[in-house]
Amino acid sequence: IEHIFKRFDDLIVFEDFSMVVDERRVVCILGPSGAGKSTLLNIISGLITQDEGEIRGFAGRSVSYLFQEPRLLPWKNARDNIEFVLKDKMSKSQRERVTAEYLELVGLGDFKYYYPAKLSGGMKQRVSIARAFAYPADILLMDEPFKGLDPQLKMQLMEAFLNLWQMDRRSVFFVTHDISEAVMLGEDILILSERPARIKKRIIHPLPHAARDANSAEMLALEKEIYDCLESRQGE
Repeated sequence: IEHIFKRFDDLIVFEDFSMVVDERRVVCILGPSGAGKSTLLNIISGLITQDEGEIRGFAGRSVSYLFQEPRLLPWKNARDNIEFVLKDKMSKSQRERVTAEYLELVGLGDFKYYYPAKLSGGMKQRVSIARAFAYPADILLMDEPFKGLDPQLKMQLMEAFLNLWQMDRRSVFFVTHDISEAVMLGEDILILSERPARIKKRIIHPLPHAARDANSAEMLALEKEIYDCLESRQGE
Protein backbone atom coordinates (compact mmCIF):
# COMPACT_ATOMS: atom_id res chain seq x y z
CA ILE A 1 0.00 0.00 0.00
CA GLU A 2 1.87 3.05 -1.27
CA HIS A 3 1.32 6.70 -0.36
CA ILE A 4 -2.46 6.58 -0.13
CA PHE A 5 -4.64 9.57 0.69
CA LYS A 6 -8.28 9.31 1.75
CA ARG A 7 -10.62 11.95 3.04
CA PHE A 8 -14.36 12.20 3.62
CA ASP A 9 -15.30 15.87 3.15
CA ASP A 10 -13.13 17.67 5.75
CA LEU A 11 -12.13 14.47 7.56
CA ILE A 12 -8.62 13.35 6.55
CA VAL A 13 -8.24 9.63 7.31
CA PHE A 14 -5.05 8.80 5.40
CA GLU A 15 -2.36 11.22 4.30
CA ASP A 16 0.61 9.66 2.50
CA PHE A 17 0.03 6.30 4.26
CA SER A 18 2.14 3.28 3.26
CA MET A 19 2.61 -0.27 4.48
CA VAL A 20 4.07 -3.52 3.18
CA VAL A 21 3.08 -6.98 4.43
CA ASP A 22 3.98 -10.53 3.48
CA GLU A 23 1.47 -12.97 2.06
CA ARG A 24 -0.21 -15.76 4.02
CA ARG A 25 0.25 -14.14 7.40
CA VAL A 26 -2.20 -12.88 10.00
CA VAL A 27 -1.75 -9.11 10.05
CA CYS A 28 -3.38 -7.49 13.09
CA ILE A 29 -4.27 -3.81 12.89
CA LEU A 30 -4.81 -1.90 16.12
CA GLY A 31 -5.39 1.77 16.78
CA PRO A 32 -7.71 4.29 18.40
CA SER A 33 -11.35 4.61 17.40
CA GLY A 34 -11.74 6.53 14.18
CA ALA A 35 -8.14 5.97 13.09
CA GLY A 36 -9.22 4.45 9.79
CA LYS A 37 -8.86 0.72 10.47
CA SER A 38 -12.15 -0.25 8.84
CA THR A 39 -11.56 2.26 6.05
CA LEU A 40 -8.27 0.51 5.33
CA LEU A 41 -10.05 -2.85 5.02
CA ASN A 42 -12.64 -1.30 2.72
CA ILE A 43 -9.90 0.10 0.48
CA ILE A 44 -8.15 -3.29 0.36
CA SER A 45 -11.44 -5.00 -0.52
CA GLY A 46 -12.31 -2.45 -3.20
CA LEU A 47 -15.53 -1.38 -1.46
CA ILE A 48 -14.16 2.17 -1.52
CA THR A 49 -11.26 3.69 -3.42
CA GLN A 50 -8.40 5.83 -2.18
CA ASP A 51 -8.16 9.41 -3.44
CA GLU A 52 -4.48 9.02 -4.31
CA GLY A 53 -1.80 6.37 -4.07
CA GLU A 54 -1.44 2.77 -5.19
CA ILE A 55 -2.45 -0.63 -3.89
CA ARG A 56 -0.07 -3.28 -5.22
CA GLY A 57 -0.33 -7.07 -5.09
CA PHE A 58 -4.10 -7.23 -4.67
CA ALA A 59 -5.14 -7.20 -8.34
CA GLY A 60 -6.93 -10.37 -9.33
CA ARG A 61 -7.09 -11.63 -5.73
CA SER A 62 -10.45 -12.67 -4.36
CA VAL A 63 -11.52 -11.39 -0.95
CA SER A 64 -13.68 -12.82 1.85
CA TYR A 65 -15.00 -10.45 4.51
CA LEU A 66 -15.86 -11.38 8.12
CA PHE A 67 -17.74 -8.65 9.95
CA GLN A 68 -18.49 -7.97 13.60
CA GLU A 69 -22.11 -9.05 13.03
CA PRO A 70 -22.70 -12.57 11.65
CA ARG A 71 -24.73 -11.26 8.67
CA LEU A 72 -26.36 -14.62 8.01
CA LEU A 73 -29.35 -14.91 5.69
CA PRO A 74 -32.25 -15.53 8.13
CA TRP A 75 -34.26 -17.59 5.63
CA LYS A 76 -31.43 -20.09 5.11
CA ASN A 77 -30.14 -22.67 7.58
CA ALA A 78 -26.49 -22.91 8.63
CA ARG A 79 -25.57 -25.29 5.80
CA ASP A 80 -27.33 -23.24 3.13
CA ASN A 81 -25.77 -19.99 4.36
CA ILE A 82 -22.36 -21.47 3.54
CA GLU A 83 -23.40 -23.19 0.32
CA PHE A 84 -24.93 -19.95 -0.92
CA VAL A 85 -21.53 -18.20 -1.29
CA LEU A 86 -20.09 -21.26 -3.07
CA LYS A 87 -22.83 -21.51 -5.66
CA ASP A 88 -20.81 -20.20 -8.59
CA LYS A 89 -17.45 -21.48 -7.31
CA MET A 90 -17.79 -25.27 -7.40
CA SER A 91 -20.07 -28.17 -8.27
CA LYS A 92 -22.97 -29.21 -6.05
CA SER A 93 -21.13 -32.26 -4.73
CA GLN A 94 -18.07 -30.13 -3.92
CA ARG A 95 -20.26 -27.53 -2.19
CA GLU A 96 -21.84 -30.20 -0.01
CA ARG A 97 -18.49 -31.70 0.91
CA VAL A 98 -16.81 -28.37 1.68
CA THR A 99 -19.78 -27.09 3.68
CA ALA A 100 -19.97 -30.24 5.80
CA GLU A 101 -16.21 -30.16 6.40
CA TYR A 102 -16.14 -26.55 7.59
CA LEU A 103 -19.20 -26.93 9.81
CA GLU A 104 -17.48 -29.87 11.50
CA LEU A 105 -14.29 -27.86 11.94
CA VAL A 106 -16.16 -25.16 13.87
CA GLY A 107 -18.10 -27.73 15.90
CA LEU A 108 -21.49 -27.24 14.26
CA GLY A 109 -21.91 -30.43 12.26
CA ASP A 110 -25.01 -31.34 14.26
CA PHE A 111 -26.56 -27.91 13.71
CA LYS A 112 -26.42 -27.70 9.92
CA TYR A 113 -30.21 -27.56 9.54
CA TYR A 114 -30.69 -24.90 12.23
CA TYR A 115 -31.81 -21.45 11.10
CA PRO A 116 -30.06 -18.35 12.49
CA ALA A 117 -32.98 -17.54 14.79
CA LYS A 118 -32.38 -20.86 16.58
CA LEU A 119 -28.62 -20.38 16.97
CA SER A 120 -26.85 -18.51 19.78
CA GLY A 121 -24.74 -15.46 18.97
CA GLY A 122 -21.54 -17.47 19.23
CA MET A 123 -22.90 -20.23 17.00
CA LYS A 124 -23.93 -17.71 14.36
CA GLN A 125 -20.45 -16.22 14.39
CA ARG A 126 -18.96 -19.71 14.01
CA VAL A 127 -21.11 -20.20 10.92
CA SER A 128 -19.78 -16.85 9.65
CA ILE A 129 -16.18 -17.94 10.25
CA ALA A 130 -16.83 -21.25 8.47
CA ARG A 131 -18.45 -19.40 5.57
CA ALA A 132 -15.53 -16.95 5.30
CA PHE A 133 -13.02 -19.81 5.08
CA ALA A 134 -15.16 -22.03 2.86
CA TYR A 135 -15.23 -19.29 0.23
CA PRO A 136 -12.13 -19.84 -1.94
CA ALA A 137 -10.62 -16.39 -1.38
CA ASP A 138 -6.97 -15.39 -1.39
CA ILE A 139 -7.45 -12.71 1.27
CA LEU A 140 -9.58 -12.73 4.41
CA LEU A 141 -10.60 -9.41 5.96
CA MET A 142 -11.83 -9.50 9.57
CA ASP A 143 -13.42 -6.41 11.12
CA GLU A 144 -13.64 -6.97 14.90
CA PRO A 145 -15.47 -10.33 14.60
CA PHE A 146 -15.06 -11.15 18.32
CA LYS A 147 -16.15 -7.79 19.74
CA GLY A 148 -18.62 -7.90 22.63
CA LEU A 149 -18.34 -11.65 23.24
CA ASP A 150 -17.68 -13.14 26.66
CA PRO A 151 -14.08 -14.31 27.24
CA GLN A 152 -14.78 -18.05 27.04
CA LEU A 153 -16.73 -17.76 23.81
CA LYS A 154 -14.10 -15.45 22.37
CA MET A 155 -11.40 -18.06 23.06
CA GLN A 156 -13.50 -20.77 21.41
CA LEU A 157 -13.99 -18.66 18.29
CA MET A 158 -10.32 -17.70 18.13
CA GLU A 159 -9.41 -21.38 18.36
CA ALA A 160 -11.88 -22.14 15.56
CA PHE A 161 -10.30 -19.40 13.46
CA LEU A 162 -6.76 -20.70 14.06
CA ASN A 163 -7.77 -24.28 13.24
CA LEU A 164 -9.18 -23.15 9.91
CA TRP A 165 -6.30 -20.81 9.10
CA GLN A 166 -3.65 -23.45 9.82
CA MET A 167 -5.38 -25.71 7.30
CA ASP A 168 -5.53 -22.96 4.69
CA ARG A 169 -2.95 -20.24 5.30
CA ARG A 170 -4.32 -17.35 3.35
CA SER A 171 -3.50 -13.68 3.89
CA VAL A 172 -5.53 -12.24 6.78
CA PHE A 173 -6.04 -8.60 7.73
CA PHE A 174 -7.59 -8.51 11.19
CA VAL A 175 -8.84 -5.26 12.75
CA THR A 176 -9.33 -5.26 16.51
CA HIS A 177 -9.39 -2.96 19.55
CA ASP A 178 -8.53 -5.89 21.83
CA ILE A 179 -4.83 -6.26 22.63
CA SER A 180 -5.27 -9.84 23.88
CA GLU A 181 -6.80 -10.83 20.53
CA ALA A 182 -3.87 -9.27 18.71
CA VAL A 183 -1.23 -11.14 20.72
CA MET A 184 -3.09 -14.46 20.43
CA LEU A 185 -3.79 -14.30 16.68
CA GLY A 186 -1.46 -11.80 15.04
CA GLU A 187 1.86 -12.55 13.39
CA ASP A 188 2.47 -8.99 12.24
CA ILE A 189 0.93 -6.40 14.58
CA LEU A 190 0.53 -2.89 13.15
CA ILE A 191 -0.33 -0.10 15.57
CA LEU A 192 -1.90 2.96 13.96
CA SER A 193 -1.86 6.51 15.24
CA GLU A 194 -4.81 8.87 15.40
CA ARG A 195 -6.00 10.48 12.15
CA PRO A 196 -4.42 11.02 9.74
CA ALA A 197 -3.21 7.50 10.38
CA ARG A 198 0.40 6.44 10.29
CA ILE A 199 2.04 3.25 11.52
CA LYS A 200 3.39 4.07 14.97
CA LYS A 201 4.92 0.63 15.41
CA ARG A 202 5.18 -2.73 13.69
CA ILE A 203 5.74 -5.78 15.87
CA ILE A 204 6.66 -9.19 14.49
CA HIS A 205 5.29 -11.70 17.00
CA PRO A 206 8.18 -13.66 18.54
CA LEU A 207 6.16 -16.84 19.17
CA PRO A 208 4.43 -19.30 16.81
CA HIS A 209 0.74 -19.81 17.50
CA ALA A 210 1.27 -23.22 19.09
CA ALA A 211 3.60 -21.75 21.73
CA ARG A 212 1.33 -18.92 22.87
CA ASP A 213 0.04 -18.96 26.43
CA ALA A 214 -2.01 -15.89 27.32
CA ASN A 215 -0.63 -15.88 30.87
CA SER A 216 3.06 -16.34 30.02
CA ALA A 217 5.56 -13.61 30.87
CA GLU A 218 6.47 -13.14 27.20
CA MET A 219 2.84 -12.67 26.14
CA LEU A 220 2.10 -10.29 29.00
CA ALA A 221 5.18 -8.26 28.15
CA LEU A 222 4.04 -8.03 24.53
CA GLU A 223 0.59 -6.85 25.65
CA LYS A 224 2.23 -4.13 27.75
CA GLU A 225 4.41 -3.04 24.83
CA ILE A 226 1.33 -2.65 22.64
CA TYR A 227 -0.62 -0.88 25.38
CA ASP A 228 2.19 1.60 25.99
CA CYS A 229 2.41 2.33 22.27
CA LEU A 230 -1.34 2.89 21.97
CA GLU A 231 -1.31 5.20 24.99
CA SER A 232 1.66 7.27 23.85
CA ARG A 233 0.97 10.72 22.42
CA GLN A 234 0.87 11.27 18.67
CA GLY A 235 4.16 13.10 18.56
CA GLU A 236 6.19 10.70 20.71
